[in-house]
Amino acid sequence: MSDDNDRSYGLQLDSEIEAQLKPPEQLPEGLRYVADTRRQSINPERPAQLRRFSSDTENTRCNMRTRGYLPIENYGIIGNMRTIAMCGTDGSIDFCCYPNFDSPSIFCRMLDKDKGGHFSISPKNHSSNKQQYLPNGNILTTRFLSDEGVAQITDYMHVPEHTQRRSTKPLLPWIIRVVEVIRGTVAFDMECYPAFNYAQDTHSVELERCGSTSDEQTNAPKLYPEDEISYYVGGRRAIFKSDALTMDLRYLVKCGEYTCPVIHLKEDSKAIDAGFKGSGVTAQFELQETQQVIFVLRKVPEVKIPEIETHLQAKLREAQDPPLTASLMDALFRQTAKYWQGWVAQSTYHGRWRESVMRSALTLKLLTYEPTGAVVAAPTFSLPEAIGGERNWDYRFVWIRDSSFTIYAFLRLGLTEEAAQYMKFIEDRCNDLNPDGSLNIMYSITGEKELEEIELDHLDGYHGSRPVRIGNGAYDHLQLDIYGELLDGIYLYNKYGQPVSYDMWCAVRKLVNYVCDNYNVPDMSIWEVRGQKQNFTYSRVMCWVAIDRGLRLAEKRMFPCKERDRWLSVRDDIFEEVMTKCWNPKLQVFTQSIESPDALDSSVLIMPLVFFIAPNDPRMLSTIQKILLPPEKGGLVTNNLVFRYNFLTTDDGVGGLEGAFSMCTFWLVEALTRAGMYDKKLLQRAVVMFEEMVSYGNHLGLFSEEIARSGEMLGNSPQAFSHLSFISAAFNLDRVLEKRH
Repeated sequence: MSDDNDRSYGLQLDSEIEAQLKPPEQLPEGLRYVADTRRQSINPERPAQLRRFSSDTENTRCNMRTRGYLPIENYGIIGNMRTIAMCGTDGSIDFCCYPNFDSPSIFCRMLDKDKGGHFSISPKNHSSNKQQYLPNGNILTTRFLSDEGVAQITDYMHVPEHTQRRSTKPLLPWIIRVVEVIRGTVAFDMECYPAFNYAQDTHSVELERCGSTSDEQTNAPKLYPEDEISYYVGGRRAIFKSDALTMDLRYLVKCGEYTCPVIHLKEDSKAIDAGFKGSGVTAQFELQETQQVIFVLRKVPEVKIPEIETHLQAKLREAQDPPLTASLMDALFRQTAKYWQGWVAQSTYHGRWRESVMRSALTLKLLTYEPTGAVVAAPTFSLPEAIGGERNWDYRFVWIRDSSFTIYAFLRLGLTEEAAQYMKFIEDRCNDLNPDGSLNIMYSITGEKELEEIELDHLDGYHGSRPVRIGNGAYDHLQLDIYGELLDGIYLYNKYGQPVSYDMWCAVRKLVNYVCDNYNVPDMSIWEVRGQKQNFTYSRVMCWVAIDRGLRLAEKRMFPCKERDRWLSVRDDIFEEVMTKCWNPKLQVFTQSIESPDALDSSVLIMPLVFFIAPNDPRMLSTIQKILLPPEKGGLVTNNLVFRYNFLTTDDGVGGLEGAFSMCTFWLVEALTRAGMYDKKLLQRAVVMFEEMVSYGNHLGLFSEEIARSGEMLGNSPQAFSHLSFISAAFNLDRVLEKRH
């Protein structure tokens, strides 16, 4: 069809327009399509819970917490490559596992509005607010505006510069909150209510004197010229002590051009009556412009002073527990800002959507556990895939599946050090295979294999979405697709990063041989179904990728490969099996599995991305056209958002509703992009879908795992896979657009 007869104006394909004229497909009896998976349910037994959700939800445009929970999209994150904290637009930290990603939580109001714990600072009155990151970094600012004044809270976790000597200027694992007034006079409320060990452990609170001047002020040390300003350190600190963790809350006040404001920390013992396991601490204070209060929450250092201490030992000890001074806080802010600015400057990406791409890169860096190089799938647990549903999982672990996408993203952005660190983590896992020669599908951030899944019945869950789970029972699942992603990552690192070692090649040979022996075993595949095992198309394709990349690596590096003939034979067998048994000639689509010939699954969009099939192959194009249709017409797309599969007609062993998957939407964009090299209409369709998908990120450019049909974020957030697929889609879309022009 010529462009003169184009009815879509580049916004849709002709097949989508024609499908709109056809009646919807019939569903099995008792099922119906829903317009909004957050506010409607196919389960008639849940009306009371849904009414509670409606009454507890905060409007996205209303950032004053009055009814319990903020929307997931109303949170930004700060972190130090050990852990993160989720900071709401209302000035409250509502989620933090401390001191590491997989440590028990100290704040989790996102999962229980009454007793989950929080650390909030907010003005008593404001008309509107704005939240943003400082340019090229992960320092988060939340600004509150009103006619009377403008206040700002700056949140960050300290990260030292690369060039610093870590022995004398180490990373201080502090949560730092800087409260200041830009204009006028503003009154604040501060509340710190920790809930240790997932709100299970009791704790005590002690308001301890810090100095000798008065109860509320202590002498301000004048250690450096920067300290020659009017300021004081709080005369009391709040010590929160549980069986496993002791933390303290300290503060420093910069007086500015006015009389120093006085802050009184008060213990709130009534918190126990409200359901907490210990008291909280509150304060009310008023600031004028030029004045600041800096709150520091940290784990109390366990430092033992030897009987005979050398000067060097004393210096190193003091570096771990330095006295609170104005110059120290200025230095920590400066070091953190310079670290992030220097890190962003390393990127070589200068294509379209650079600001969004770099925000995704900065987010991935926050999800990196620096001591091992691991990248967690998400820093949160049990945020639901559908409100009131049971699909609530713990994502604070490292999935082998993410490996190729992670390495590809870092390398494409020129961040070779991060790719190398992640590759080291992967290599360590390859040197620790299971007795049968297999890998686990996921590991802890330190490489542990057993991740026992536990349900926390005492937590209510986000908007009553229960159960709340920690750990992940899928750790011992058989998911054969992981070997394709892993070996693709190793191949990409050898091609664009550094040559892999012979020892790494030996591990690759073992893994490829394992795939050749087991590729035809039914598994649970990428979606980690908890129902019947099947011969999933995605797993077959990725097994082909595993063998193909092994062959390519052997040829590229001339590694010894006596199994080459067998690998070639098995690779060809898998290809023919996919093209015959995983293809439905009647529907003209690649199917979800051999056992489900009528089920459509968006995971097959990976095929052109891993070069299994040409992007313009008629079979691939007809599959893409089918996926682009709405579910009631047999497709998987609504509002340009892609579902994994039709959860109303596909049994995955979990049940319940779910939103559209961010990652799948970006995969569809990239599949359209690659096909768009040969068809301008497909490229235009990719651009439209990509631009619309970018708008589904929150105000900071963060993406969650899923998106409701009504547009809100669902699932654990921010999710690494969503940001990885975004970077890949942006990179390839920019490249193809450049070539077409």
